[in-house]
Amino acid sequence: MRILCTNDDGIHATGLAVLEKIARTFSDDVWVIAPENEQSGASRALTLSAPIRVRKVDEKRFAVTGTPTDCVLLGIEHLMDSAPDLVLSGVNRGQNIAEDVTFSGTIAGAMQGMQLGIPAIALSQARGFRGEEAKIPWETAETFGPGVVGQLLKHGWAKDVLMNINFPDVLPQDVKEVEVTTQGRRDHHIVYADKRTDPRGGTYYWLGFRSTLSNPPQGADIRAIYDGRISVTPLHIDLTHMETVHKFKGVLGGAPPKVD
Repeated sequence: MRILCTNDDGIHATGLAVLEKIARTFSDDVWVIAPENEQSGASRALTLSAPIRVRKVDEKRFAVTGTPTDCVLLGIEHLMDSAPDLVLSGVNRGQNIAEDVTFSGTIAGAMQGMQLGIPAIALSQARGFRGEEAKIPWETAETFGPGVVGQLLKHGWAKDVLMNINFPDVLPQDVKEVEVTTQGRRDHHIVYADKRTDPRGGTYYWLGFRSTLSNPPQGADIRAIYDGRISVTPLHIDLTHMETVHKFKGVLGGAPPKVD
């Protein structure tokens, strides 16, 4: 099996090293193609207005001056000598649950693999639930990643679906179970823009996340992570809301309306 590993935290990220260890439990043919610098929050961005440079770090290991989507695209089309059998993206430094999945470069890396017809899995290690001072429990992803990925590969999934795995912010011995979940939604916004002043008196802003919890229902990815379970969520690229499609088909379909 040939595996392409990417991420959005960059080529030097701890989570990428964890991902490579997980990949090597399945194959020795592991390629690492990751952003030169952190691309968190890049989502599905493509680099269209600047050249993309590639630096060969080692055998089957490349750093790319682009986004996770760029990395997977270049990897499959130019850097690898043949297409991978699996794309793994992560292990992200922090959870990618609920509406996070629409910001995530980690999810985007897996999504690009899926778009190119290759089975793809995004992996994230949750953090921040035990206090800001607590170390990220990378050993949780490293301990359970091979087993969860192995079960997914054994049973397979639809070609237009990517799998999103989130490991809870607990030590391995405290993980309760694995739960197949749906994408959740927070009941309040946690992203904010902090207004600051630079040494010359100019104003700038820094985006961040508030560490406040929601009250998600059982079965949602966010609830699973809150409760110490590994969350596995099948995602797909179609964002269509069918209930609204059906609602408006009866009132807006047909000849375009004109205002008298």
